[in-house]
Amino acid sequence: MRIAVVDYGMGNLRSVAKAIEHVAPHAEVEVTAEPDSILAADRVVVPGQGAMRDCMRELAESGAREAVIRAAREKPFLGICIGLQMLFEHGEEGDTPGLALLEGSVPRFRVKGLKIPHMGWNEVRQARPHALWAGIADRSRFYFVHSYYPSPRDAAITTGTSVYGEPFTCAIARDNIFAVQFHPEKSQSAGLQLLSNFVRWRP
Repeated sequence: MRIAVVDYGMGNLRSVAKAIEHVAPHAEVEVTAEPDSILAADRVVVPGQGAMRDCMRELAESGAREAVIRAAREKPFLGICIGLQMLFEHGEEGDTPGLALLEGSVPRFRVKGLKIPHMGWNEVRQARPHALWAGIADRSRFYFVHSYYPSPRDAAITTGTSVYGEPFTCAIARDNIFAVQFHPEKSQSAGLQLLSNFVRWRP
C-alpha cells in the first residue's frame, strides 16, 4: 500500500508521516508534492498548519493542487487541520478561496472570554457512526490548535463536534473523504487509532 502525505511547504508533515508509519509499518509512506506520486498513491493525507491563504498559495505553487482535488474525488482521503479547511469554498482568514470540494465556509471563532487560538485537548462528540471512529470512545479527547473552524452548509456531513464557547464542527465525512480539525498525530492513542482506521478504511 502506498500512502502519500502531501507536502506543500507547511509544517508538521514529518510528524504525520511518522505516526502513519507507526500504525502501518508495512505501508510505503511518502511525503511528496509530485502530482504523479499523489495520483499513484492508494491513499492520500493532506495535513497542514498555519494560515489558509499561505497554504492555498503553496499548494498551487507546488503543482499539487489539481492532484489533491482529483485524489479527494477518487481515493480514501484524510484532511487534517488546514487540510480540512481548504476543502470548503471560502476561508475568512485572508478572504481566501478554498478548493470548493465541499459547500460551506471557514469562519473565525468569536467567543467572548476565551483565548484565540483554541489550543489544547478537547472532547470530540461523534455526531454519527463512521468507520474512522471504530475503537474510539465517544467524547475521547483530541489535540487542537486553531483560530478558524469549518462551517459546512450541509449539516449531514458533520461527523464530529466539539465545544469552545459554543459547539463547532470538528470532523466531516462524505463518500471517500474524512477530515478533522484536530491533530490525530498529536492525540496519543485515540489519534493513532483514527489513523489506523484510515489505513484500513474501504469507502
